[in-house]
Amino acid sequence: MSALIAAHNQLDFLSNHDALTELPNRSLFHDRLQQSIAAARRNGGQLALLLVNVDRLSRINDSLGHAAGDALLREVARRARGIAGPLDTVARLSGDEFVLLLTGCEDTEDIIFSARRLIDAIAQPHSVGGHDVVVTGSIGISVFPRDGDAPGDLLKAADAALAHQKDAGRNGFRFFKGEMNAQALRWLALETRLRRAIGRAELALHFQPQVAGRDGRVLGMEALLRWHSPELGRISPADFIPLAEDTGLILPIGDWVIRQACLQNKAWQDAGLARVPVAVNVSAHQFKAGTVPAVVRAALLESGLEPQYLEIELTESVMLGDTTAAEAQLAELRAMGVSLSLDDFGTGYSSLGYLSRFSLDKLKIDQAFVRNITTDPRSAAIAQATLALADGLALRVVAEGVETVAQRDFLGRIGCEVLQGYLYSPPLPAREMQALLEAGHVAL
Repeated sequence: MSALIAAHNQLDFLSNHDALTELPNRSLFHDRLQQSIAAARRNGGQLALLLVNVDRLSRINDSLGHAAGDALLREVARRARGIAGPLDTVARLSGDEFVLLLTGCEDTEDIIFSARRLIDAIAQPHSVGGHDVVVTGSIGISVFPRDGDAPGDLLKAADAALAHQKDAGRNGFRFFKGEMNAQALRWLALETRLRRAIGRAELALHFQPQVAGRDGRVLGMEALLRWHSPELGRISPADFIPLAEDTGLILPIGDWVIRQACLQNKAWQDAGLARVPVAVNVSAHQFKAGTVPAVVRAALLESGLEPQYLEIELTESVMLGDTTAAEAQLAELRAMGVSLSLDDFGTGYSSLGYLSRFSLDKLKIDQAFVRNITTDPRSAAIAQATLALADGLALRVVAEGVETVAQRDFLGRIGCEVLQGYLYSPPLPAREMQALLEAGHVAL
């Protein structure tokens, strides 16, 4: 009886899956797509269909044989599965055609990111029969509900987009809708320019002073990255920082920022200006790469800056994920004598456990609370609680986003002595920050 059940299960599996790759076949994919559409309709969500063609598979079959082509298709299937999320579906529809159904895509950038990852994964060399083989992938993308509300319509739209992509050149992706293609192309053009920006001195640091609320004395500064493209003009960090994080460019850019901040601060000190710390934001992606201590050590060594004049600002997202690795890096930074501050405190996944476990020196009250501190009792209560908590843990506090005298006075009354914001100064280019350091204080 057990053999009969096993045979029945095997038959059931084979009727719904592709024998070569063990991915869902067209029939099972159609069922899953229908279910996902029904769920997206109920939730008001969107889906994306990425129809993938392995370019020039016939060339592999003709030169190395069909066994090699089959091995390559199995590897493409494995890599596509590695990109799919737990609620996504990868299926094989025909010989060289796969489809990835994305169910958790909130916006176009999510879809673009998955398409790029899939193209990059397919393009990595494949070892087939003792040969290193490189193939590429072309992708056509349709989106529910804008490109259709039935499985057949979405597949037709993705197929039309795929045909256009193959006509335009392989190894790329195309959306069914023209305006979405324009957004995708803008994203890609921005990435190309950002890669060039690093070597073309288009990136610069601006500095925003942190001052004593009582007398405006400059106590420190935060280094903030700015990008001015000759073709596009000034580009907001809100646009290019997420792009840098998605593409991995945040690592070389982040390294440059740390190095440049150290060199600039030491140059000011050597010129006889005030010796104050410079704070640098470090992305969770940099901590995930595990390179932050080495980069900081090299920057301090090259610049000659003493460690107490560098402050590393991290966000709460650093403390999610692999906390052991983050904890080890923070301990290493602390051992060097670099100070550590927690940015945007209270806006994300705040846990008091973080404050006891991670060796921090400073908390920053986020501007979201400072903005409403005089009008919203909750914002005021959070700011007061943060100060009390910091006092109990012997942590320093900075309030950022201070824009009015009323905010300054309120923060002074509740005991916050170090302030940062446009009331005192916007972020300044190095030359203007130097003049401020020469003055030693900010005049309101």
